[in-house]
Amino acid sequence: MSAKGKVIVTCAVTGSIHTPSMSPYLPITPDEIVADALKAAEAGASILHLHARNPEDGRPDQTPEGFARFLSRIKQGTGAVINITTGGSPYMKVEERVLPAGTFKPEVASLNMGSINFGLFPLLEKYNNFKYDWERQHLENTRDLVFRNSFKDIEYILKTCYENNTRFEFECYDIAHLYNVKHFVDRGLIKPPFFIQSVFGILGGIGTHPEDVIHMKRTADRLFGDQYRWSVLGAGASQLRIGAMAVAMGGNMRVGLEDSLWAGKGTLAASSAEQVAFARKIIEGHGLKVATPDEAREILALKGADRVAF
Repeated sequence: MSAKGKVIVTCAVTGSIHTPSMSPYLPITPDEIVADALKAAEAGASILHLHARNPEDGRPDQTPEGFARFLSRIKQGTGAVINITTGGSPYMKVEERVLPAGTFKPEVASLNMGSINFGLFPLLEKYNNFKYDWERQHLENTRDLVFRNSFKDIEYILKTCYENNTRFEFECYDIAHLYNVKHFVDRGLIKPPFFIQSVFGILGGIGTHPEDVIHMKRTADRLFGDQYRWSVLGAGASQLRIGAMAVAMGGNMRVGLEDSLWAGKGTLAASSAEQVAFARKIIEGHGLKVATPDEAREILALKGADRVAF
């Protein structure tokens, strides 16, 4: 179930957290998403984690039509594993969020493993001017926002996607989310090897202290033993620091403009590929190698790109 000494690099190229005014490099249009994704794959990303946006104003778009504008183009341009979000945006209902993954039957879909406060409003202190009217309100409204994924919601997503042999990137924003994974493992709805993506640094979830990272890994080891593969993402400035910790602890890492806009203090990343290149340096500096897409498929027991619906 694993390829010894190989590290999976997931790249999330746009997401729904950052807004267009925060960086001119954030991919918004289908052409931009395709270009950024292919550059990231060429730089070494094993998995491409994808969201869609309205090309007119950059709003999150969770319609199948939004994803159809770029999915097949990315697949034709790279052998990287394609991962479709079921997170979408915290403002969306579960039926809306799961629709693209249910429609296109990807090898991997992301799945948030619980409900959390999802505070983006501190970003308002960093940005004074917004290009589009929706951006400021999008951030301000998170003072009173709960990202809902109840047990019923999670079960609905699991059953919808497992029918298509899609596996999951289980996004765990806190220790309780690991126990939620365990609940569904015990019920037989999650089968190994499962891919745990620990998320650090979102206001409402676990923090970015080294002890937080160690606590996540130690708890997952106790709950799942050798049945899981561990990856991390650090939000914002913590991205590479936490990724380096995970690699040193035998884990995998996720980068990309969804999670951080930066390529070092005060310098905007010109592409997600720039962050993938940093990840590669970290991995190779530990005497390890970046997993190829096919090695990632082996490690995660994926069904293969020939069995998706795009």
